[in-house]
Amino acid sequence: MKNEREISADILVQIIKSGAYNNIILRKTLTSETGLSETQKAFITENVNGVLRNLIYIDYIIDSFSKLPANKMKPFIAAVLRSAAYQIMFMDKVPTFAACDEAVKIVKRRGFSNLSGFVNGVLRNVAKNSKSVTLPYKNTHAVEYLSVKYSYPKWIIEHFLTEYDIEKTEEICAISVMPSKVCICVNNMRTSRGELLNRLQKEGVIAENGVDENLLYIKGTGDLSELSVFKEGLFHIIDENAVKAVYALEPSKNDIVIDMCAAPGGKSFSLAYLMENTGKIYANDIFDHKINLIKTGAKRLGIENIDAQIDDAAVLNEAFLNYADKVLVDAPCTGLGIIRKKPDIKYRRTSLDIKNLAKMQRDILKTAAQYVKPEGILVYSTCTLSKAENEDNAGWFKDNHSFELLSSETFLPKAGGGDGFFVAKFRRKSD
Repeated sequence: MKNEREISADILVQIIKSGAYNNIILRKTLTSETGLSETQKAFITENVNGVLRNLIYIDYIIDSFSKLPANKMKPFIAAVLRSAAYQIMFMDKVPTFAACDEAVKIVKRRGFSNLSGFVNGVLRNVAKNSKSVTLPYKNTHAVEYLSVKYSYPKWIIEHFLTEYDIEKTEEICAISVMPSKVCICVNNMRTSRGELLNRLQKEGVIAENGVDENLLYIKGTGDLSELSVFKEGLFHIIDENAVKAVYALEPSKNDIVIDMCAAPGGKSFSLAYLMENTGKIYANDIFDHKINLIKTGAKRLGIENIDAQIDDAAVLNEAFLNYADKVLVDAPCTGLGIIRKKPDIKYRRTSLDIKNLAKMQRDILKTAAQYVKPEGILVYSTCTLSKAENEDNAGWFKDNHSFELLSSETFLPKAGGGDGFFVAKFRRKSD
């Protein structure tokens, strides 16, 4: 049976070489690998996400002690080295000798005995000398320095530097390599924050109050779905800044609301709580499996006012013309604000994605505008840090549609708190 280190290496191969999504392959693997303890699952999750958050930096260190660069090695050998290097440099509770010895055992077990000496030598050097490796000089090579230290492709650093100064850019990058807290929204149709806090603590989960009365931060748990409070539908997961789009919509009892790009459903669920299960929320998405995800979540939470249906947000649905009191457009985006939670985004995106997605967002906004009743509210939000997708699109929408811009704000990632989000609120003018 594979141990947690070997499983971590296999997952990394699938993500880095084959392009699998880290959150999907992690969930699938942790479910299918029976016999793993919660401690082992937590180790795998931290190891994989930690390597992805710090991949460029880890490769920079490995390449300092190897004639063959990490990205030219056999994928499994590179994955073992990356996994072990992360353990040595970032996981304080893992003894260095254990990380090295286990890596050697793994490569031997997988038929690479001829490379075991190479793996051992590189990792011993990482353990002894990684802190003395010189990074690019910040004052003269800022892009290279930030790219290596915080493991960002250079194009993203260059993009950030066109929109923020170097200090703010470094702050954003530094936060993104920190482990993120899990934020949950209390289902106040079934419980209170205080009651849920007590229940979580009884189940061995470390919990603390969030930034408002509907939110909690939790840690100290592996699979949330195994908790009795989860099964009873007492909460769902949502970022503290993502929920600001819900609050901006200001839903009322008996409203008709359209959530244009609703999956996985977190914002629709929060809307349902605030609406006290009244009115109607049309939670739309383009993929059937995502609609099923919303339906499953709504059932677990006891939500009855959500109608989840397949609908292409960029294509006009005449049944919705002038129909909704409130419309939420949480648009598909480059995701540069949520890299802390989904680190593989850094390596998937290209600069061209910003242009292409900004156009798609305008197509969706053009459609959404036709669904809002006169005097109704439209909220446009993204989880990215790109003016082309955020402020520029909000300005374009205001200038080209009969809507008044009421507010617009970018929420930058913060240490110990929310991810990067943009929220703009509009009111449709009377005809």
